[in-house]
Amino acid sequence: MLGRRSFLFAAAAAPLAGAALKNRRAEATPITMKEREARVDRARTLLGQNSMDGIALAGGTSLDYFTGIRWGNSERLFLFVLPHQGKPFYVCPAFEEERVRERMTQAPLGKESRVYTWDEDDDPFALVAKGLRDAGIMGGHLGIEERMPFVFSDGLERGIRGLNCVPATSVTAGCRSVKSAAELKLMQLANDITLQVYEAAWTALKPGMTNREFTALINAGYQQAGFPGEASCQVDAYSALPHGSAQPQTIREGSVVLIDDGCIVEGYQSDISRTFVVGKATDKMKRVFDAVQKAQTAALQAAKPGVECGAVDAAARKVVNEAGFGPAYAHFTHRVGHGIGMDMHEWPYLVKGNTQKLQAGMTCSDEPGIYLRGEFGVRLEDDMYVTADGAKWFTPQSHSIEKPFER
Repeated sequence: MLGRRSFLFAAAAAPLAGAALKNRRAEATPITMKEREARVDRARTLLGQNSMDGIALAGGTSLDYFTGIRWGNSERLFLFVLPHQGKPFYVCPAFEEERVRERMTQAPLGKESRVYTWDEDDDPFALVAKGLRDAGIMGGHLGIEERMPFVFSDGLERGIRGLNCVPATSVTAGCRSVKSAAELKLMQLANDITLQVYEAAWTALKPGMTNREFTALINAGYQQAGFPGEASCQVDAYSALPHGSAQPQTIREGSVVLIDDGCIVEGYQSDISRTFVVGKATDKMKRVFDAVQKAQTAALQAAKPGVECGAVDAAARKVVNEAGFGPAYAHFTHRVGHGIGMDMHEWPYLVKGNTQKLQAGMTCSDEPGIYLRGEFGVRLEDDMYVTADGAKWFTPQSHSIEKPFER
């Protein structure tokens, strides 16, 4: 799984010489069948609470979350349908039946689930209609997850008379946004590895390296640790562009360097940013770093159960504005954070106007930034998890622009 910026930063990963990075795959415990069964039960409860007769999932993260099946979407219809009551079913191309049945054996309700197959000249949506009828659904409301390809959702809406397709975010996000102890443990490992790899690469950095050579060090570190990961690296004026540039960049003495992204452990992601200077920082660099670090702390302290997501963004933005880098999005150009889990960006979003209330078990990034166009930018990002007593870090904050990994 490659992130949204990987096309900018592809580089061959050579070994990270001298780094004390061991393979940590044995530390990752996969999600159990029992936990997936509990997820299905929770989904059915939410279907009932939201007056839905079922939910349809194409290939993607939510399918993996509920069933453990990883399936890529193409132009051919593949669906998993979980009714509020009754047997689940799959609709797939006939030539994929064996592959589907093989994976069903590891999925909740695998023995109970039906499989409907269609040949290349069949109408697959007619099979979905049959599956719904067999499940006792003659019309009503079918939940569609937000990332289903339009060609599938449109086909369902047009091809099945009496069916009302409705957004299923209340079900998918309602389940996925609150993490279990097992999920938090996997996310902790992912975050620990990312920070360890970043520090190893920072130790190996030498002035004269390009940003691509530096990201190759990080990629090599992830390979040594045993998990897929990636990084972006932006230098000097390019660090003032939150998602960077494809332009070649060279790291020099006195350069500001911003690194971002993370790794994936058993499907669960980390997302960490560090900004540092190579050598001595100017007073201006220190002032910007200090404002961002205080804004990050303010967001963490604001994130508690029952607090609206927008209030967390406001807490960080207040600090940035009072430091003279406002108003609004003048230099802090994006929201303070996003939910994270099996997707790097998922619900809930910590942004102005979002009245959704945080709950214990939710996990989010906390990533304020100040970007001075044409000069440099500073972003500090750590992932946090909400507990009954407030939010806590997965990883320790950075406290120095010159020594970003000093404890």
